Amino acid sequence: MSSPEYLITLQPSGHTFKVEGDETVLDAALRQGIGLPYGCRNGACGSCKGKLVSGDFDYGTYQERTLRPEEKAAGKALFCVGRPLSDLTLEVKEIGGAGDILVRTLPCRVEKLERVAPDVAVLSLKLPAQERLQYFAGQYLDILLKDGKRRSFSMANAPHHDQYIELHIRQIPGGQFTNFVFNEMRDRAILRFEGPHGTFFLREDSDKPIILVAGGTGFAPIKAVIEHALYEHVDREMVLYWGCRTLQDLYMPHLPAQWAREHPNFTFIPVLSDPKPEDNWPGRTGFVHQAVLDDFESLAGYQVYACGAPAMIDVAKDSFIQRGLPEDEFFADSFTYATPAVA
Repeated sequence: MSSPEYLITLQPSGHTFKVEGDETVLDAALRQGIGLPYGCRNGACGSCKGKLVSGDFDYGTYQERTLRPEEKAAGKALFCVGRPLSDLTLEVKEIGGAGDILVRTLPCRVEKLERVAPDVAVLSLKLPAQERLQYFAGQYLDILLKDGKRRSFSMANAPHHDQYIELHIRQIPGGQFTNFVFNEMRDRAILRFEGPHGTFFLREDSDKPIILVAGGTGFAPIKAVIEHALYEHVDREMVLYWGCRTLQDLYMPHLPAQWAREHPNFTFIPVLSDPKPEDNWPGRTGFVHQAVLDDFESLAGYQVYACGAPAMIDVAKDSFIQRGLPEDEFFADSFTYATPAVA
């Protein structure tokens, strides 16, 4: 016997989506690209609170201080733990853009530190038990240092995989924070961050094919964008160009190769600018933006998402626009680094 499926209608937007099986309203909405607000996803914070206009509802398990009896009597409900028992009409303020998401300051714990290349580490950060961070794939956070300074890093995992926050960190010579990460940081270290920030995320109101250009650890937000698109079953053509200096700098090549095998609309093209003789590199070489220009006579019908060093971003934007890309279809996250401390 199959599980029931219920139709959810949102007010005032009029958006509709279906909840399948034993899903919560929030899980079903996020799975289908509907931006409902949330914070903890377990009935503890109240960020997802809205009004039950009509229908039968299983309120789930939550903390009474989060949904007081008088609120429940007035029709309020928590959509992160509640499940429909019939078709529902709900009144809730949807997340329309980055400006609608609450910027928060939270502690986190270093759950795992993995060296994926000599100068690249992947950090997995775990939030407190009652917390989840809502963000768009491609946004970044600021690590807050004890001296008041901050360091910005893109979140490399899509929001539906929110048990941990994944950061890709390149060691910068003389870099205060990156030297700490590579030389002193231990598992279970406690950090503080502020986020999410930024407007680098997939524009889902377009049906144009997508070109993604990553330079080095610029792969991090690009990875999040791709994971989100694949999770949402976006069927637009996607081509990823990932530019690195040498083979060892291509620190996570098996993942995009797997995406390409499993999704006919996704293509992966790695490009090395300075491969070593021992790399025996059979693939594309040169500058990553030039590889795009070599493959496309016109970019007039495309969207481009690019992330990497400022010089790469600048030359890519200028040359792509000359190749016909509309200026407002170029979305970029330019990685800049703090000035190293002087000894």
